[in-house]
Amino acid sequence: MMKILLVEDSATLRHAMSQYITDAGHTPLVAESGEQALQLLEDNPVDMIIMDVEMPGLNGFETTALIREWLGDHWIPIIFVTGMSEDEDYRQGIEAGGDDYLIKPVSKMIITAKIRAMERIAEMRDQLNALNSELEAISQLDSLTQIYNRRTFNEQAQKQWLLASRQATCISALMIDVDHFKLYNDHYGHPAGDACLVAITDAIKSCLHRPYDLLGRYGGEEFVVLLPDTDKAGIARVSECIKLSIANKSILHEVSPTAETVTVSVGGACCPQTSGHSLEGLIKAADRALYRAKHSGRNQYNIDEMTAHRTVVIAHPDVEIQQQASQQLQQYYNLVTAETADEALELSLTIRPDLIILSPAMADHHGRLLSNRLSTTKRTSTTAQLFLGQPQADTTDVQPCVTLPLNQDDLLRMASQLLSI
Repeated sequence: MMKILLVEDSATLRHAMSQYITDAGHTPLVAESGEQALQLLEDNPVDMIIMDVEMPGLNGFETTALIREWLGDHWIPIIFVTGMSEDEDYRQGIEAGGDDYLIKPVSKMIITAKIRAMERIAEMRDQLNALNSELEAISQLDSLTQIYNRRTFNEQAQKQWLLASRQATCISALMIDVDHFKLYNDHYGHPAGDACLVAITDAIKSCLHRPYDLLGRYGGEEFVVLLPDTDKAGIARVSECIKLSIANKSILHEVSPTAETVTVSVGGACCPQTSGHSLEGLIKAADRALYRAKHSGRNQYNIDEMTAHRTVVIAHPDVEIQQQASQQLQQYYNLVTAETADEALELSLTIRPDLIILSPAMADHHGRLLSNRLSTTKRTSTTAQLFLGQPQADTTDVQPCVTLPLNQDDLLRMASQLLSI
């Protein structure tokens, strides 16, 4: 049964057509003018409109154009009823947003048939909308775990980040990695691995109790959680809950060097205030904490609190140049220094700095340039590099550099520019 709005200024026709609508098994809603129809639509959603064209005040074409503008993308069928039968009248009706055009007098049989035809179209619209909604929901979810995929998680997380920025509240993130999952897959097989990931998902979800907490699958065995309005103590509680919840699953992992059952490593980052930071930076900080948890023995969590300062590694074999750079930047950034390429690479892999300042000629003990090692290593490939001195002549890419001897304004300007990208 549909609710049909009948807009007709003639009392006789209103009565007759209302009866036609009722006899067809639908509910009529009656308006005597275009203005009254617009008022009724504000509080009464309808499934169809039968619109008289010739009315005082707003005519049917004008009223329909306003209705279409107001409804936007929501479509409902509109049938014009009029005594005008010229080709120009048909054109005006279609351009105004009409779906059918009937000439008065309209018999009960004709109006009933037209209502039935529009009803079928409306049913197809509803089915199409339902299918589109279902497809949209499917496209947002990871097919195995039925949680947000990475793309949708990032979209939803960005909305929460902007909300935290407006409300000046803290926001936190967790990166969760299943320990030795490749060994699990190799030993038990991929179907068992899939079942394991589903169980891990359920365990994580059991620790997230608020509707705005977000959970996504970030990679093969890697999960990400966003916790709005959650401080460092709060993410510690959630991390501990996740660790215990997974332990309670008691999923056997006979080949794990860490434990007899499946475990996870968790990295957390808390951003007390979003000013000066980004969602990408928060996820990056959580990933650095995850790396520390894994390298400290796994089956544990590590939590970091973001500060207003970014982390910068200064790698240069000349101690004097290294000290000069440190003195010029120390009040603006968290600094870590290294005198060798191997030391710089290890530090960069461990802490994943926001910027690496290095000598263009710096090479490891195998003679490989540090800049190339950093660019081709997954964990540091996206980290910005700034050279102290001109890069080698055979370098094909144009690299940002600061000429020696150091100038404080140039070094700070270049570092700030790279960190703002």
